[in-house]
Amino acid sequence: MADEDLDTGDMFNDPEGFYPPEKEPSSAEHRMLSGQVVRVRLVGNHPLYVGNPLTLSNTLVVNISMEGNMLWNAGRISSEYIETHASTLITGKDVLEIGAAAGVPSIVSAIKGARTTVMTDYPDLDLVDNMQKNADAAASMIPTDPPSSLHVTGYLWGSSVEPLLAYLPEDSRSKGFDVLIMADVVYSHREHGNLIKTMQQALKREREAVALVIFTPYEPWLLPKTEKFFPLAEQSGFKVTKVFEQIVDKVLFENDPGDEKLRRTVFGYEIRWADEELK
Repeated sequence: MADEDLDTGDMFNDPEGFYPPEKEPSSAEHRMLSGQVVRVRLVGNHPLYVGNPLTLSNTLVVNISMEGNMLWNAGRISSEYIETHASTLITGKDVLEIGAAAGVPSIVSAIKGARTTVMTDYPDLDLVDNMQKNADAAASMIPTDPPSSLHVTGYLWGSSVEPLLAYLPEDSRSKGFDVLIMADVVYSHREHGNLIKTMQQALKREREAVALVIFTPYEPWLLPKTEKFFPLAEQSGFKVTKVFEQIVDKVLFENDPGDEKLRRTVFGYEIRWADEELK
């Protein structure tokens, strides 16, 4: 009997409703300390943010209810830290955010007068398109005198930063960025080496240049593994300073396991070049 005569019906089709429907993109607001409101579009389900162990670089390998369609605490607190210290940290500076997701810290940096802000996440069309929509929506809030430019692109941690440096004014392309924003990236433990490599390539070799590493231990039992990032940074030519430990009102994922206080705690670090690296 020929193959075309074999009728399998719906034998190999999944029944309707077999898989849960994918979450549609939603939106969220971040109210700045100034009272301005940043409204962003959030991705729905995406492999980078759901609890399926994957092998892609930059993937969060987790087994709890992390997802992309919400503003995470570290992003909000990073934005508040940036706004509070904008006059010395951000205004007139060149800023790079990696693992930006919705990109609120980048948008706040641009609003507070960064000369250049480059917002990046994993080079996936949907993620980059979502960041671009958020950047476009915030355009009216970004100052033009002096101008503050906000750019969006995909970036794989640890890869060459030359395409990112190309967004900088010509006088800074050989030097690098003044500020790196790294919110909720260090619990991707197997990416620690790539994160360090990006810091080494992208951060300007000047005393005031700084990487902001801000995170919440959503899986508290893995906090010791997360904290291994900091001695690795010190072994790689950097000086690490813990600058705050802030407890927020609510946990982000109410039904997840682990110490609730830790899951409500946001840790903040500033990482700068060690003195011997500046000689």
